Amino acid sequence: MLDSRTLQSTPESGARAGYDAGKRRKGTKGHLAVDTLGHPLTVHASAADEQDRAHVALLLEKVQDVTGGNVELAYADQGYTGEDATKAADADGIELVAVKRPSGQKGFMVLPKRWVVERSFGWMARCRRLLRDFEQLGEVLTGLHMVAFVGVMLRQVSQLLWSSS
Repeated sequence: MLDSRTLQSTPESGARAGYDAGKRRKGTKGHLAVDTLGHPLTVHASAADEQDRAHVALLLEKVQDVTGGNVELAYADQGYTGEDATKAADADGIELVAVKRPSGQKGFMVLPKRWVVERSFGWMARCRRLLRDFEQLGEVLTGLHMVAFVGVMLRQVSQLLWSSS
């Protein structure tokens, strides 16, 4: 599952920060690919004014590297759709399926498959360091996302171990 979120920038973000018109904020966009349990496969940071579909090739290439080429189907936000995105997915041997809101739907609605990546964003929101972009390098920001997920997964494993004994 692919999705992105925009982190509000700080002066330290520098030139990486861009204006996200959809969210109405200046910041850095974090692109996330997760598995069916919501655990991260890859994270990528870019300027918020860049289109999501421009990062499909990079995300899916990293996903195939991490999984050994086992991914055949990826669900994505509507921002990751388009002809170029589909071609990039086909080049990696992945079928890209956009999860769309039903026509005529107003207000909030939990979309099938998409809630998994949204839950992962919620897990990341617990880490205060990831509420804003304080980093000068995008690599540091993606590394901090992975460190936050290590903490989340360790907590999940410890809960499983304590509940089984």
